[in-house]
Amino acid sequence: MIDLRESTADSGQGALPVGDVIDFLRLIWAVDHALQRRSKAMRAALGITGPQRLVLRLVGRFPSVHARQLADVLHLHPSSLAVLLKRLEARGRIRRRPDQRDRRRWLLGLTRRGRALNRSAPGTIEAAVQRTLHATSRRDLVGARVVLGRLACELEGATSRNVVKGVEPWIR
Repeated sequence: MIDLRESTADSGQGALPVGDVIDFLRLIWAVDHALQRRSKAMRAALGITGPQRLVLRLVGRFPSVHARQLADVLHLHPSSLAVLLKRLEARGRIRRRPDQRDRRRWLLGLTRRGRALNRSAPGTIEAAVQRTLHATSRRDLVGARVVLGRLACELEGATSRNVVKGVEPWIR
């Protein structure tokens, strides 16, 4: 387990003094690795990966959402979302239907099988995030959102005029 309270440079465990940048990257990669492992475990236990579950939960929360709206909320390119949607649709967890007001757009909804998975469940990434947020002070949570929001903008090449959608409220 990674001790998030101390950096490797200050841990006194003979670690190399890597500095703040490398230490922060190390933590980001630890989170990424843990997300990947938990996603695989979810696929084995629930038949759905972490990203698929996030899509399913959002469609459940916002019935009749447009695919483009969902892509924007998830910070995904529409073609990346399309892959997730096709898998969920092929497994009978979501359904797409044409928007009656604009036939070029698709509305998304959950099927009966999708609704069965649209609930809190132990062992999910969502449950781990919920426990972490519950154990984190509001001040620390806001600080983490600011740092992660800024990093997302930096990685996306966002400027002050081109801020990553959904991140700007946290970096003002």
